[in-house]
Amino acid sequence: MASAARSLGVLAAACVAVLAVSGAAAPAPGRTITVRVDARDFAFTLSRTSVPAGSTVKFVVRNRGATTHDFVVTRKKRTRLLRPGQSQTITIAFPRKGRFAFLCSVSGHARLGMKGVFGVGVTAVEPPPPHKPPIDTSDVVSLTPIGETFDQPVLVTAPPSDPDDVFVVEQSGIVRLVRDGETQPVPYLDLRDKVIDEGESGLLSIAFAPDYAESGLFYAMFNAREGPYGDLQIAEFRRDPFEPDRADPSYERVVLTIPKPYENHNGGMLQFGPEGDLYVSVGDGDPGVLNKAGAFAQRLDVLLGDILRIDPRRGDPFSVPTDNPFVNVADARPEVWAYGLRNPWRFWIDPATNLLYVPDVGSTSREEINAVPNRGRGVNFGWPCFEGTVVFDATAMCRQALAPLLDYPRENGECAVIGGVVVRDDRLPALTGRYLYGDLCAGNVTAILVENGRVGASGDLGFKLPELTSFGVDGMGRVYVMSLQGGVYRLDPRN
Repeated sequence: MASAARSLGVLAAACVAVLAVSGAAAPAPGRTITVRVDARDFAFTLSRTSVPAGSTVKFVVRNRGATTHDFVVTRKKRTRLLRPGQSQTITIAFPRKGRFAFLCSVSGHARLGMKGVFGVGVTAVEPPPPHKPPIDTSDVVSLTPIGETFDQPVLVTAPPSDPDDVFVVEQSGIVRLVRDGETQPVPYLDLRDKVIDEGESGLLSIAFAPDYAESGLFYAMFNAREGPYGDLQIAEFRRDPFEPDRADPSYERVVLTIPKPYENHNGGMLQFGPEGDLYVSVGDGDPGVLNKAGAFAQRLDVLLGDILRIDPRRGDPFSVPTDNPFVNVADARPEVWAYGLRNPWRFWIDPATNLLYVPDVGSTSREEINAVPNRGRGVNFGWPCFEGTVVFDATAMCRQALAPLLDYPRENGECAVIGGVVVRDDRLPALTGRYLYGDLCAGNVTAILVENGRVGASGDLGFKLPELTSFGVDGMGRVYVMSLQGGVYRLDPRN
């Protein structure tokens, strides 16, 4: 979904209006005409959409939606940000004929439908939407199985630039090394005695340090056998200096522990950014069993419902980059990079564009995908105020919340979005720069092209993988998909 924004709280959004004026010299000023404007989620209704040239128009704007909106007609005329139920009147003289674009300035609301054209002396005609060429992706890839059948595989990854090895993360607590397509007999890492493997809990992710070839360091995120609900733990491990096909069994350093308020909604992704810092996705910790749904997602004083950014190589046990958005902010944890998420199981940073893709698993009705620039620094993704583009909790306050790039309803067997990766595999030129995502229950995989904060084109890859759990990328940029049933597959060119 492109980076767009919506909010129930105080918004610091700005609005840009487009003025397209054509035509003739100004006639003499005419009468004042009142136009009633109802703002809803997410559309405007006007009592009339055109007036004679030379009219003065009194726009009586009322917010009848459940979140904050405004109304802008020219670069100089706009309402303030109106909370639900509030209203404001603005008066504009239109001395010339023309078509004047109006919109809501809250970032993302115009894209969702809060825009239109007001005609003065001409008919208000909406310009046709830009044509979105389809992506022909249905016959692009074939699935090549790798290794054997795995035990609940949840991630495939590899050290940077490694041409031979891939590592398969199993939820039970094992990381298996696959070399040249063959699973090695001895696990690379075995954390089964440290990991709770129940429901959504388990070994969730690993990430290799950018200098793994020299340092041998890598990091794992898992539900530890600590706390009543399996606290989240990020720990540092290293390659065995004497047996490089396995981790050193004598070395483990705990980097960060996050107490869990309930047993699920873990999030669970680790990825190093292009600047060398470690990004971490953490769920909100409770779907509403012991705490109100979304109780922690808008709080900056806890590490739940967030994307975190830390430097695990410096400090004791880690350091916080000084340009994190909430450093030195009162009552905020400096590790927080972005917030307002429900259960971000997988995210992806695309170094080529600096976009952060964050799918967020919905509660009951909508699945969403976010794509934000600057790797998402400081973004509020809006949970629990919104589930996708739909209001979820009208009593919650979500300051400067961002609307998703796209969302979709739970229908046709869909139940939970599975976040993927941006394809940078030279063997698959038709998919270059496309972001892949799927759905756990439906098993379909979709490729989208994001351009200027919007979905420029979209196409299905033409296969279904039952119980799709995750995507992965190896050291050469090749993409993998996997199933909770045990299969791991590489996306190869069909021809």
